[in-house]
Formats: sequence, structure tokens, C-alpha cells
Amino acid sequence: MSAHCCHPEPASGPPKQGAYRRVLTIALLVNLGMFVVEIVAGVHAGSVSLLADSLDFLGDAANYGISLWVLGMALTMRARASLLKAASMAAFGLWVLGSTIWQAAAGDVPHAMTMGVIGGLALAANLGVAALLYAWREGDSNMRSVWLCTRNDALGNIAVLIAALGVFGTGTAWPDLIVAGVMAVLALSSAWQVIRHASKELHRA
Repeated sequence: MSAHCCHPEPASGPPKQGAYRRVLTIALLVNLGMFVVEIVAGVHAGSVSLLADSLDFLGDAANYGISLWVLGMALTMRARASLLKAASMAAFGLWVLGSTIWQAAAGDVPHAMTMGVIGGLALAANLGVAALLYAWREGDSNMRSVWLCTRNDALGNIAVLIAALGVFGTGTAWPDLIVAGVMAVLALSSAWQVIRHASKELHRA
């Protein structure tokens, strides 16, 4: 899922197409916007899976931003930027995990309708960004990793929709809590993988 689903590998060179930079900029803005929408909606609906999915959007925004920033830069700069990204991913992963435990203890049932509407909007946003990046899916490793992350994030959005249906059907918060817990653990695992990868790059540099 998000965001944190992959770590951009060093590119063989900066993309020749100025269109790629424009698409990355659009993707960055869309993901930042959806991060704000989902985190506000998640708090309003009492849904930790929406909060977890907002983490995906933040991680993707960081991914696109780093890809734009480090094009053509030295390996050391790319690795340091990745460490910053990993730290933010880990912080939000811990926050979502803590929110999940808190919500489970409180026993509050999230608002299924809000989860469904926002989850559907998030899915549409990710599919739109994936369509924009489709032309560069077979580019260098950095281009491909960005596109694969975006494509895979749609799975996280579908998981939120399934959680919304589960909450609506059972009248309990457990579907929401399970999805959020899985997404939080994946965020922490991905952050650790990025930290290890970036640390090795710094050591080599």
C-alpha cells in the first residue's frame, strides 16, 4: 500500500521529458490534498483506517517530492532525503497504531457512510494519478517504483471500502480496527526497510 510501499532506487539519469516533472508535481499536490481530506474525515468519522490511509497519501507525497528534489543529485543526498521520509513514515505509523489501540479500548463505532464516501474519493484520486504515471511505468527504476507505489495504493483504498462495508454490516468497529492495524504495521515495516536501505547507501558513499 502507500506510501511507504517502496523506496525509489537511484535513477540512471534525470528524466528527459519535462512532462514527467509536471505529472509528478500534479501527483504531489493531489496526494497532499487527499492527506488533508482523509485526516480530517478520519477524525470526524472516528475511523482509524481512514487515518491510516491518510498516511499512505502523505508517504506518496513525500515519495513524489523526493523524486522531484533529488533528480540528478548525488547518492548521499538521496539517501539523507530517504531517511527523513522514513522518520515521518514511522512517526505516523506509531500514531495510527496508538489511535487503533485507543479506539479499540473506547469501543466507539466509526461512521460507515463517511468512510465509504472518502474511501471512494481516495480510490478515484489514486487511480487518476496512476493513469497519469502510466506512460512512465517502464522508465528507469525510480520512475517505475513511483508508478508501482501509486498503483498498489489503490489496494489500501479498497481495504478502507471493505472496512466501511464491514462496519455497516456488523455495527462494530472491528473491521475498521483490523484494517488500520494492518496498515500501521506495514507503514512501520516499510519505514524500517527504507532506513536500512538508506543507511547502506550512506555507508557506501
